[in-house]
Amino acid sequence: MQKYIETNRQRFINELLDWLRIPSISADAHYKNDVHRAGEFVKDKLIEAGADNVELCETAGNPIVYGEKIIDAKLPTILVYGHYDVQPPDPLDLWNSPPFEPVIKDEKIYARGACDDKGQVYMHVKAFETMMKTNSLPCNVKFMIEGEEEIGSSNLGIFVKANKEKLKADVILISDTGLIANDTPSIDCGLRGLSYIEVEVTGPNRDLHSGVYGGAVANPINILCEMIASMKDENLHITIPHFYDDVVELSVEDRTELNRAPFNLEAYKKDLAIEDIRGEKGYTTVERTGIRPTLDVNGIWGGYIGEGAKTVLPSKAFAKISMRLVPNQSSEKITALFQKHFESIAPKSVKVVVRPHHGGEPAVTPTDTIAYRAASNAMEETFGKKPIPTRGGGSIPIVAMFEKELGLKTILMGFGLDSDAIHSPNEHYGLFNYFKGIETIPVFFRNYAAMSK
Repeated sequence: MQKYIETNRQRFINELLDWLRIPSISADAHYKNDVHRAGEFVKDKLIEAGADNVELCETAGNPIVYGEKIIDAKLPTILVYGHYDVQPPDPLDLWNSPPFEPVIKDEKIYARGACDDKGQVYMHVKAFETMMKTNSLPCNVKFMIEGEEEIGSSNLGIFVKANKEKLKADVILISDTGLIANDTPSIDCGLRGLSYIEVEVTGPNRDLHSGVYGGAVANPINILCEMIASMKDENLHITIPHFYDDVVELSVEDRTELNRAPFNLEAYKKDLAIEDIRGEKGYTTVERTGIRPTLDVNGIWGGYIGEGAKTVLPSKAFAKISMRLVPNQSSEKITALFQKHFESIAPKSVKVVVRPHHGGEPAVTPTDTIAYRAASNAMEETFGKKPIPTRGGGSIPIVAMFEKELGLKTILMGFGLDSDAIHSPNEHYGLFNYFKGIETIPVFFRNYAAMSK
């Protein structure tokens, strides 16, 4: 198997580069054809790899790619999930190379989607091909690769509910998470949920001259900033009433275990070029990004932002706000709490509109299952070191949905790094990580098949 991977190494790289050249930005309707083209690409590659019944399943939004290889109905089935859509590449001027013209530098592939999630999805396609070409596929496999993960997977739930028999499996395998470090493997055992909201603040019925009206009429940008600032106290604790009602507080023992994961604060600050960290009082950095909920502004705009000066008092101001949620919190409930609070703190001098975008539920995956042991043993074999169970700070909303609709637990066996700059300019993915994934996935299949007997 390893010989096959080495023999086809350059082809595996070139194919991924071709996929990365397709700007499959799901958030921007101008790229709808490109999103569809990216789906067609992975569909064709699954067929070439040896999958059966491969199809592009149309939805009300972007298509879902499905494929399978059933070698024996009596054997266990692994359902591989991933996504082929990517985040917008903005701001473009901060990229060192064009985001959809991938380059390899210092043994890393630089491109939007290199790690999140095309590079990690393609590991599974090439691992499957490797098992097929070396006659070593030990169990059944199904693929479900969607094109709307970055915008909330709004049509995936509909597809899953309508295709429960087609998607019937024993475990779900996802590579959309990361490792602590290349010499410190880890497996995420928990993910935060998400509530994503856009707000609009309107003052006067038109933009005004700031000299004529300044100081007499509410400035929506000023008001918006004041409202946002008021939603955290001096300890950076979120002030929305009842926000923490359902938050599960970990025991001292669990917090101690979580903080055993290797973490170098000075290296963390150096990597981000910051003088100090900032977060909720009473929690470590590892805890703040894994087990605590958050509220962050993801974008804010209004008024004049062009070159030079324009002394305008704007009519409107906007912000996009995300809240990461922890187990027991409900995205629907938190969104409603946010809306009620935001409307309640608005002064009468402005009008506000709250527009919910999308959300997802937090999830915790057990470490005492056959699937987890199979993944842990696989990583230990390929990395030479037992992986550490960790809590991921990001959100993959469909993990909770899969458990609810399909009754399946998920293994989050990702190979990215925090330093891969996902969602940021100069996103990249190490060739070491790409091929380590291709090497490790078949070992997981082998272990899972053997342990399931």
